[in-house]
Amino acid sequence: MTTAIELTDVSKIYRRYGGRQFATLKSALLQRSILRDMQPSETFPALRNVSFKVAKGSTFGVMGRNGSGKSTALKLVAGITKPTSGTVHVDGRISALIELGAGFHPEISGRENVFINGIMLGLSKREIQARFDEIVDFAELREFIDAPVKTYSSGMYMRLGFAVAINVDPDVLLVDEVLAVGDEGFTHKCLDKFGEFRRRGKTILLVTHSLNLIERFCDDAVWLDAGEKRAEGDPKRVIGAYLTAVEETEEQLLAATTARAVQEAADPPTDAEPVPATDTTDNMFQATEGRWGSREVEIVQVAFLDRDQQPSFVFQSRPDELRR
Repeated sequence: MTTAIELTDVSKIYRRYGGRQFATLKSALLQRSILRDMQPSETFPALRNVSFKVAKGSTFGVMGRNGSGKSTALKLVAGITKPTSGTVHVDGRISALIELGAGFHPEISGRENVFINGIMLGLSKREIQARFDEIVDFAELREFIDAPVKTYSSGMYMRLGFAVAINVDPDVLLVDEVLAVGDEGFTHKCLDKFGEFRRRGKTILLVTHSLNLIERFCDDAVWLDAGEKRAEGDPKRVIGAYLTAVEETEEQLLAATTARAVQEAADPPTDAEPVPATDTTDNMFQATEGRWGSREVEIVQVAFLDRDQQPSFVFQSRPDELRR
């Protein structure tokens, strides 16, 4: 297997805001090992000893909840930041769809920004001229391309950034949650472009919260959680492990919330106002106890049990059972 991207024992540690402050750059440089000398409470590990390989020509998905280190991993691959420890190796020209429109100047036209951004991404002026019409048509900005970028809507701004980055013709394409840059039609254009990249044997590293997108497009996937790798391999297997963990967390939260509510009901505050023994209010929104009726029949407890008759809060639907 030829490797396009390889992370080996990569860690990235950031300094927390509010920690040790330095008056000048000189004083900071004189300290030398700023991060190494800090206490653990003064730092934040965004990634911890993460390793994975992306085969050349494959589409690789990175998934996980917010704050898991997905975007940090992508920025390390793009070379935007450097790892605190470990190594990152990338083979080929990179185009990163991370912060679309980064480097656009609001005071000049979209046309001028296309040339400036294209040069920043490694294209020559002649190459940009050859692809200019394709970029503008893809962004759907033909009639606005000579207007200052500051007059663009956020969607127009993002579409232009996407169109420039996607037409760089990279060997490695890095994508970080950028499919919400337009309407449904533009999203389909983006997905078609990804499909074209795959057919041409380009390498794609995709960070997204869309599990369906990972299952549909990716050959392999990795699940990051709190800066650590939890699973890697077949997308369906990794997604299954991720969903199981999410359900377990949700069940624990619901169980704790229910237990707290039961405890509060059994031991109400001493200064609580007495509640009438019977509430016959017909309107639920005016009931003092959140109930109505004559209380001749009363539901005092509700429990959800799984197939083993154990209390549970999260249940998975099974298509084979629904057909019975």
